[in-house]
Amino acid sequence: MSRVAVWWAVVAASVVVLATKVAGHLVPARLLERPRVTRTAALVTVALLAALVAVQVGTTDGSLVLDARVAALVVAAVALLLRAPFVLVVVLAAATAALLRWLGLP
Repeated sequence: MSRVAVWWAVVAASVVVLATKVAGHLVPARLLERPRVTRTAALVTVALLAALVAVQVGTTDGSLVLDARVAALVVAAVALLLRAPFVLVVVLAAATAALLRWLGLP
């Protein structure tokens, strides 16, 4: 792919993003305040975040991989269920991944 094509793709994506933002401001507030819309927006946000986490943690080069990242995610989930502070959750997950990688797990 040429550099010119890449720049045209960047410009086109930027125009689409701007158009989406402008369209969002044109939607009447009364439509956005409906309980169903609010609930759906919250659920879509959670679903997208979960999908991003799953892809980043469980795959490498498009294939499923079970490595130290998965164990770190499990430790983080348990810490969250036990209502640990967020900073502690991050530290525990990072320490778990570091320890497992130090022990030789990829």
